[in-house]
Parts: sequence; structure tokens; C-alpha cells
Amino acid sequence: MCERYVIADQSAVEHEFRLTRPWWRFSPSYNVSTQRNVPVIRTFQGETEGVMMRWGLIPGWAEGDALKASATHAPSEGIDRSRLFGDAWRRGQRCILPASGFYGWQLTAAGHRRPYFVRLVNRSVFGFAALWDQSVVKEEDDVIEGCALITVPPNPLISEVHNTFGRMPAILRREDYEQWLMAPPAKAAALLKTYPQHAMVTHAVSPRVNSPKSDDESLIRPDLSA
Repeated sequence: MCERYVIADQSAVEHEFRLTRPWWRFSPSYNVSTQRNVPVIRTFQGETEGVMMRWGLIPGWAEGDALKASATHAPSEGIDRSRLFGDAWRRGQRCILPASGFYGWQLTAAGHRRPYFVRLVNRSVFGFAALWDQSVVKEEDDVIEGCALITVPPNPLISEVHNTFGRMPAILRREDYEQWLMAPPAKAAALLKTYPQHAMVTHAVSPRVNSPKSDDESLIRPDLSA
């Protein structure tokens, strides 16, 4: 699972992904939470575009009503058969959420949830595999576009520092971006693998990250009191 993550500067993201149509506009954020509008990379007419979407997918059949159905995370297992995500998967509505790192919470022996920041080795910007869908609000013709981050089983590092959930985000290799966005479903599904722990580093951070109102660079610094 990934409850919060970090988004890099827009110029750094565009350098990593080389978009054809960067329609988006965003600033760095150090505490991105669900239900926010987040930058998303997808394809349109065979070209890559950067757009803003709600982190929270509402399937088309829910007619824009999040109370009927909504999800921020999509388990990779059985995604093609899911009532929530199956239609988007079959239509090839795959996307990428750019990130610089994410947070996990470790449940300590004392019963406290200690936050950790996780990043990749030698990759300051990377991409989470995700799905997007479009839902039209009944009788209002308002269109809601939302996304859900795909999760996979955790590696041993994430199992240790994020032991409150048995999942981790599906992280894409740089060389797999295009295939994830454009390949047939079977080939795309093969990319949904657990990222190796030797390519990740983590450290404890301030509990200030627990509040969505906190959003500054100090959140990702090591908490020396932990």
C-alpha cells in the first residue's frame, strides 16, 4: 500500500518522462494524500500526455458517485476480473504516477505507527504503475477522471518498515514506461513485479507527515530521534 508519496519538481518529472503533450501544471509536494489532484502520464492517440487527475478511481458504471464505488489502490492479482478495475484494464487505460519516494508506517512493539520515507537508489524520479477511468456524473454531464495506484506483494525491506499493510506500490523500470502504457494487456501485466529491495533505501521521518496539512521538504529528512 502507499498512503502518501512525494512528487518532484515539474521540470524534473518532464525530463524523466519526455512527454509529447504536457498539459499539466503542478508544484513539488512532500505529502501527497488520496483524493488530491495528482500528475498522471497516459497516452492519447499514440502520444504521451501529462494531465492532472483525482487520486481515487471511480469506475464509469458508478456515474461519478464515489459512494457507489471508488478506490485509490488496485491489487495486481485478478485486476482483469475486478468489477472496479476490469473495464479500465481491458480498455488499456494504464497510466503512470510520477514520484520521488513514498512513506510507510511501521507498527512498533509499543503500538505506535512510526513513519518511514522510502526512495530508490540513483533514481530521483520514477513511476508508479496505475490505472485511470472516466466517470460521468448522472444528469449533470460532469466528467470525473481518477486513477488508482497498482499494488504488488512487498519485498523484505518494505515488509519490515511498512508492516501495517502487506502491499507495496508497483514501481516501473525506466525502460518499461512505453510498454506499460502501450503494450497489450498480457505484456503489461508481466511488468507488475515487486521492486528489488537492494535498489531501495529507507529511513525514519518525523511524525509530522501523519497530518496531510504538513507539506514541506523537512518531512523527508531523517528523524534522528527515532
